[in-house]
Amino acid sequence: MAVVFTVAQQKGGAGKTTLAANLAAAFVATQRVALLDIDPQRSLTRWHALREKRGAPAITFSDVAGWRLPAEVERLKKAHDVLLIDSPPHVDTDARVAVRAADLVLIPLQPSPPDLWAADGTLKLAEAERRRAVLIFNRAPAQSKLRDGVQKEIDGRHLTRLPTALGNRIGFAAAFAEGLGVTEASPRSVAAKELWALLADLQGALK
Repeated sequence: MAVVFTVAQQKGGAGKTTLAANLAAAFVATQRVALLDIDPQRSLTRWHALREKRGAPAITFSDVAGWRLPAEVERLKKAHDVLLIDSPPHVDTDARVAVRAADLVLIPLQPSPPDLWAADGTLKLAEAERRRAVLIFNRAPAQSKLRDGVQKEIDGRHLTRLPTALGNRIGFAAAFAEGLGVTEASPRSVAAKELWALLADLQGALK
């Protein structure tokens, strides 16, 4: 039975879909992975199509939504080790199903107040569905007063942020444009090292 990660964030530009793709590409090195794209933009669908053309390691893919979604989640869970759900950028019925199915809800955000404020809807939904949610700094500068300020607000609100932050590195977007993850396209890069560290964080968070 799969571990389910739902990637959710209402603010555009936080890197939600890129994060889902890169995590899937890293997990597939050792596990059976499925991706479920219920974001209306369907960017993950296009990424997966590029991936299939390249003949990259196979990731099961689905974009079933609506009334068939709960059954599709259960079907994918039974046949895989990891299921990643790229959820819609608004709180609706599909988003509720995706969060309800999650073992862990991942909320990427750039270290800025608007990104943190935009996460409130997802945090409230996760709380309502009694699911754990963690924040992930994405496209983050190494250090800045703004980042420090956002971290203080996170600490003050007793929210959980995973230790690893993904930097604002071209490698993530470049790999995505080729239907790959950064761990596949540039395995020795700093970006790949950050992604592997994030996977270790996720495994620790599930214990």
